[in-house]
Amino acid sequence: MKRYLLRRVLLMLPTFLGITLLTFAIAQWAPGDPFQLDLENVVSPQQAIEQQRAAKGLDAPVPVQFARWLSRVVRFDFGRSFVDQRPVTEKLTEALPRTALVAGLALLLGFGVAVPLGVQLAVHRRRRWARALEFTLVAAWSIPSFWIAVMLLLLFASPGFFQWFPVQGLADGGFVLPVICLTWPTLVVATRQVRSAMNEALSQDYVKAARARGIPERRVVWKHALRNSLLPVVTMLGLHLPHLVGGSVVIERIFGIPGMGLLAFESIGSRDYPTVMGAATVMALVTMLSMLLVDLAYAFIDPRIRLEKTA
Repeated sequence: MKRYLLRRVLLMLPTFLGITLLTFAIAQWAPGDPFQLDLENVVSPQQAIEQQRAAKGLDAPVPVQFARWLSRVVRFDFGRSFVDQRPVTEKLTEALPRTALVAGLALLLGFGVAVPLGVQLAVHRRRRWARALEFTLVAAWSIPSFWIAVMLLLLFASPGFFQWFPVQGLADGGFVLPVICLTWPTLVVATRQVRSAMNEALSQDYVKAARARGIPERRVVWKHALRNSLLPVVTMLGLHLPHLVGGSVVIERIFGIPGMGLLAFESIGSRDYPTVMGAATVMALVTMLSMLLVDLAYAFIDPRIRLEKTA
């Protein structure tokens, strides 16, 4: 297991290097100059821009800039913000826990409901209520999260209706509405994935053999069939975490949550490239770590995968 883990970590290094290179290139090729926004009333704006670029080290050749930036990134030093001169790492460490709270709760709630619900839909797939619920899930998938966010704000945070939650922030239960918005698509997709995997598992020969041996139906479903259906579910679980972190941009903007999404959105608008690159790099690291956890879960659920990879 240690060799398998070491191999997966080593494979992450070139991926991380490629992500940092791509992030840096996008920031270099982005249109506009971040220093032009504050120089409208300056007599010699071009000279002032050149002075600021020299002060930030942006007048050096691009390969030199990338080497300097990469040397700082490996130490988790993303430089200072162009807007408020604060360390980008400090801004990220303030924003990331808020996004992790909302995304983590949405992930746990979504899959916590989706797994038993998907199992029941597979077991009772011929019943009318199961077919009606499947149709409802398909229809619900077409509803965008931002529309749900607006409706929830109107119903549960507006003075005209039920003013149960604050309009912005996470205090006083303010995390409830954004968690519901992020849970909605996760719940719909995960439920359908679990149902599909369970339908396939329940038709396998080992399930029929377990029933023929007189094993109780509940044990057949929840122990034998569900365990063999977990691999695609685990894959979706790992892929949804970075999706929730990235998808929080719109939700955090609507609910005014000072998380990673809102920080990246405001940094793009102000051309604060160090903060943008730092946020993009952190989100990429979250994606790689989640995929590493998926690989480890694969090896734990099915040891044959570990043996094949290390052979």
